[in-house]
Amino acid sequence: MEGRYTQRLADDFYQRSTVEVARALLGKILVHEGAAGVTAGRIVEVEAYLFHNDAACHAARGQTARNAPMFGPPGTAYVYLIYGIHYCFNVVTGAEGEGEAVLVRALEPLVGLEIMAERRGTAAINKVAAGPGNLCRAMAITKEHNGHNLHDPPLYLADDGYVVSELVTTTRVGISAAADLPLRFYIAHNPFISRK
Repeated sequence: MEGRYTQRLADDFYQRSTVEVARALLGKILVHEGAAGVTAGRIVEVEAYLFHNDAACHAARGQTARNAPMFGPPGTAYVYLIYGIHYCFNVVTGAEGEGEAVLVRALEPLVGLEIMAERRGTAAINKVAAGPGNLCRAMAITKEHNGHNLHDPPLYLADDGYVVSELVTTTRVGISAAADLPLRFYIAHNPFISRK
């Protein structure tokens, strides 16, 4: 893979407030060195989930077997299944023991486009990794990545120097609890986001 996608994010990148990390994740690269080949995409849309005063956060009622990775070190992957069919990929943030994370909602595909398109069964490149379930299917992210340290292969985050010139802040998608919180962020005018 091209060298520009191998500059992994340092541990201290994740050791900030969850909202700060969520905004900083925009433009970074998610890389998966899978059995079928390398896939990578630029993060273009995220949502923050907070431990305090956020009823939509999985950790709001405390630690369970399901959400245990959220309470681990920042920079850990938290992957869970929704509706029994879709995986969702999150980056654990904030202080260890807090139970906060950033849901990655959409990617702009950069590497392994044919692999992603085949996994998704679509040639519409702007839809391949738009939406958390589609993203995980395109990138072959599953429950086996739950609790993984995102500094290490096969699944990691990298920085290629891309600078986000404008981002949009809005409310989160598809939730009923704490639906009014402005904790969704995306790159303005980007055609790869899940929805405006």
